[in-house]
Amino acid sequence: MNIDELKNTWNDDVFEETPEISIENKNKISLPLERMRKNMRKEFFSTIGIFIFGFAIVWLCGAPFKFKFYLTILLASMAIVTFFFFSKFFKLYKDMSNPQMKTYDGLKDLLHQFELNKQYYLSFYLSFIPFLVCEIIIVLEFIPRPQPLSDLKIAGILIGSVLFGLFSLYLLGKYWFQKFYGKYIVTIENLVIEFQG
Repeated sequence: MNIDELKNTWNDDVFEETPEISIENKNKISLPLERMRKNMRKEFFSTIGIFIFGFAIVWLCGAPFKFKFYLTILLASMAIVTFFFFSKFFKLYKDMSNPQMKTYDGLKDLLHQFELNKQYYLSFYLSFIPFLVCEIIIVLEFIPRPQPLSDLKIAGILIGSVLFGLFSLYLLGKYWFQKFYGKYIVTIENLVIEFQG
């Protein structure tokens, strides 16, 4: 075997291409991807609307300035956390429209990103627990009562809120992810398995 044959053999091994997905199969995959992108857009714009509504309600209510200021700081902090998580979702949003998504490896990478974003999504919901606690503290401090709450009652309300909030937000996050994205991810996973078979 001479050097030229060795070079050719080496080049054949190194530059072996990943099989491409046929146009028909690309069309099958593009429908669930486009639905996911549409849901991501809807979720993004509805979140912006919720924050605008929240800020408007805080400043239009007839509460003392201190109460409004605390709630505004709380809402602004929530908006920063939301922006961080949406920046992660936006990366996935761009990747789903990437024209390089024509190989099985590209689709496998996308499925891995879906799994990561599912974890981000649940983390996003759970990250609102501290905000819930702060909101309850602000409400407990500023709403006048005929009799002040005992320390035990305040502790019970806060602990109960954390436990209820963790459970509720986790379930809500799972449900929301499944409703808006999970069923389409399963469709894409099944199509990838079908293409490989």
